[in-house]
Amino acid sequence: MMTALGNTIKEEVHELIDIQIEMFGQTAPLTPSQLQEFHCRFEKIGWLCKELDRIGARSVVGRPLKRAA
Repeated sequence: MMTALGNTIKEEVHELIDIQIEMFGQTAPLTPSQLQEFHCRFEKIGWLCKELDRIGARSVVGRPLKRAA
């Protein structure tokens, strides 16, 4: 599950970077729909990171503590 979320985050970040490179090369200002797309991707990446943190924390909490030798 963590790997799937990690891959999704990676794909979203790469897509956002590709779109930003393309948009910043254009001469016209960004349209409202382009700005909305950036905002939606930003929100999705934030949500995915929180979900990954939640899953990671749950997997750590569920494990018994190891004693030092």
